[in-house]
Amino acid sequence: MKRFVLLSTVALPLLLIAGLFAMYRPVAGSDGAPDLPDSATADPFAIEIVRAYYPDESVLAEVRRWTEPWSWDREAGYILLDVTGSERLWLEELGFRLEVDEALTARYSQPNEYLPGQGNGIPGYACYRTVEETFTTIDDIVSNHPQLASLIDIGDSWVKAEGGGPGYDMLVLKLTNSAIAGPKPILFSMSSVHAREYAPAELNTRFAEYLINNYGSDADVTWLLDYHEIHLLLQANPDGRKMAESGILWRKNTNENYCSPTSTNRGADLNRNFPFQWDCCGGSSNSACSLTYHGPTPESEPEVQAITDYVSSIFADVRPDDFVTPAPITTTGVFLDLHSFSQLVIWPWGHQTALPPNSQEITTLGRKMAYFNNYLAAQATVLGITDGTTDDFAYGTLGVAAYTIEMGTEFFQQCSVFENTIVPANMPSLLYAAKSARAPYMLPAGPEAIDLSHQLLTIPVGTSATITFSATLDDTRYSSGSEPTQNIAAAEFYIDTPPWITATTPLPIAMTPADGNFDSSVEVVNGSLDASGLALGRHSVFIRGQDAAGNWGIVAAFFVDVVETESLYLPLVTHP
Repeated sequence: MKRFVLLSTVALPLLLIAGLFAMYRPVAGSDGAPDLPDSATADPFAIEIVRAYYPDESVLAEVRRWTEPWSWDREAGYILLDVTGSERLWLEELGFRLEVDEALTARYSQPNEYLPGQGNGIPGYACYRTVEETFTTIDDIVSNHPQLASLIDIGDSWVKAEGGGPGYDMLVLKLTNSAIAGPKPILFSMSSVHAREYAPAELNTRFAEYLINNYGSDADVTWLLDYHEIHLLLQANPDGRKMAESGILWRKNTNENYCSPTSTNRGADLNRNFPFQWDCCGGSSNSACSLTYHGPTPESEPEVQAITDYVSSIFADVRPDDFVTPAPITTTGVFLDLHSFSQLVIWPWGHQTALPPNSQEITTLGRKMAYFNNYLAAQATVLGITDGTTDDFAYGTLGVAAYTIEMGTEFFQQCSVFENTIVPANMPSLLYAAKSARAPYMLPAGPEAIDLSHQLLTIPVGTSATITFSATLDDTRYSSGSEPTQNIAAAEFYIDTPPWITATTPLPIAMTPADGNFDSSVEVVNGSLDASGLALGRHSVFIRGQDAAGNWGIVAAFFVDVVETESLYLPLVTHP
């Protein structure tokens, strides 16, 4: 189906450069791929994970026409990928020297099995929700938080749309405080469009839960949902994901019209099927059994049709579909596509090495997101040429700031790594992307307000008291390259009305540098507020800073509660 239906709230989530992909096997054809089986008799677990040392880099393009390496260690001179017996022989004929990774081969060459006592989650990986469990989480969020959450059916998976089976709806979870009118800037975040990438869908779901669970207690999350919209496509390839849950390294959708109806190599690579520069530049395959098969036409796949239609409906088209015209600096909105693995934050273009028109601004936000997860930030061609991809579509067609985050170090990431490393590293990146959506080509150049400290969080109404607080303004928090930084030039705060509200005139109150001078790119600033005039209830204090180049940064906030009766004075509270 091609529709957007708002459902009832009770109806229903080194340069070691890892690639994105590998299980469906190409038959010999126009891409010069090895002669490989396309029938259902092929065992999807009859694979080895190998380090393939290449004779020279020129042969890599030939390999990439039919598969996508897991990773590329350029310094050591090898790519990591999974191979069948036929592929192994073909690579050796090309001059590759192969070394088997026994540990990875043991993990990926057998079906998933439930752990002892495991009741939920993907077999063997209890931290990752199945497709059905993800949808149950969405239903629970919408049912329990109707003012903050709604569900939008944007279309159908291939099996449901054309395959004659139940398949799945393509479901977007929309988070915002519906009691506050828009328009509001939007973050759209999709995940696991490559089915075998377990971590992205779960991280995106955890992001939704974090926002819902912290609304009303965390001042930053509260203003984010009050004044922004978060649109989350948690399972972007549900048919393929269901196959991958069994332990098959399934990447594509399950379209039976390609390769063979029963082959484990069937389907189209959804992240090569988007319309902008589809099949333009050798960054995808013409072979129907190939890992990177781009489909017969742009948007041939119902999942891609659903995504392109929906994304085009929520973001304004602010630039022509050329390679030279920048989007206006005031453009709102951020588009994210979450993948694994390789520990990268990447952005357009992927189909050519030339820089995009908004290169400076796109790079600045990318480097800012990479600061939090400590990933490499780079243009997407760091992975090689790709065409028909999500982020090239979002930026190239609409002008929205678009990024892919490649998280972690494996497709089936161990739960201990996911819980202890991937989630804490990437949650701040997602939060920053969401906060920057009001002006992604401007705000990331400004200083962050961090390490807020404040006194008297709870005061009796009418009390003659002064609330004192401080923050650190930091103009230096970027990763991967040299980003322009300036001295802090100004700091201010607002009470209850953030600076972007235009219906009224918010009153800025100046803050002062703790050392007496604005002469550094990192400054501690102090502020104070007479609380005697504050009305009964909760109040928000918004803090922001400006650097010497005139760039304002994203606001940070804290709450002050004015209560009926005298409450305990909290001496000092700090948070990052």
